[in-house]
Amino acid sequence: MALYCIGDVQGCDQALERLLAQIDFSPSRDTALLLGDLVNRGPASLCVLRRCKAADGALLSLLGNHDLHLLAVAAGARAPSRRDTLAEVLAAPDRHTLLAWLREQPLARSHSCGGERLLAVHAGVLPSWSAEQTMALAAEVQDALRGPGHASFLRAMYGNEPTRWSDGLKGCERLRAIVNALTRMRFCAPDGAMDFSSNDAASQAPPGLLPWFDLPGRRTGGQLLAFGHWSTLGKLDRSDLLGLDTGCVWGGCLSAVRFGEHLAQREWLQVACPQAQAPGK
Repeated sequence: MALYCIGDVQGCDQALERLLAQIDFSPSRDTALLLGDLVNRGPASLCVLRRCKAADGALLSLLGNHDLHLLAVAAGARAPSRRDTLAEVLAAPDRHTLLAWLREQPLARSHSCGGERLLAVHAGVLPSWSAEQTMALAAEVQDALRGPGHASFLRAMYGNEPTRWSDGLKGCERLRAIVNALTRMRFCAPDGAMDFSSNDAASQAPPGLLPWFDLPGRRTGGQLLAFGHWSTLGKLDRSDLLGLDTGCVWGGCLSAVRFGEHLAQREWLQVACPQAQAPGK
């Protein structure tokens, strides 16, 4: 039995199919953590959702910003973007079943391998959060998505404030801060304030900002954390960090990491992808 992490698919189902074939993935034997942004921008979001749902837990998904966008559009809480490629999902006969499945997915996952613990999120983890707190906060958002008031939550989910986390945050502000950290964050100020103005590479950080994972005192620094979301960052492989968004939808690669008996035993596997969209606003 093998454990894998797979980066942002973004509707590129053929690339996902080729990657799963390359790694000889067996749903009865193996487990893969898909790091969010299953859908949008690529040509086959409907196929990706159907594939993941049919895997019956072998492909463990978590929610990224594009997945939340699909849920918001479907609930009438958000207008579609001109660059969206979600129409096929929204018109599908099994739309309600797929969207209900998507609403059940968490914003963070924790998985054991060889007695060690892997934490997986889409974008990042605030430096003040421990792994345990991250999982608990992600569960608060999941409860809101699963509940009967999920459309109201999705309407209130958008916005850049508050930029700083406080354990005393309540209501929509609390949930919005959790969503923004786990699904949108790239750069932070030294005091932990999130910045959403730049999606540049880590080497091109705006003045006064650092990649979230380089802030001093990060409480998750002692364990392996896998994430996607940051295509301009590209492949990142550190002892306690794995960045797996290698720009599949932009003409890069779809990447996976296969773990051995321990999390330090890793093998990168990639398939090249045709460009589905050009980067840009």
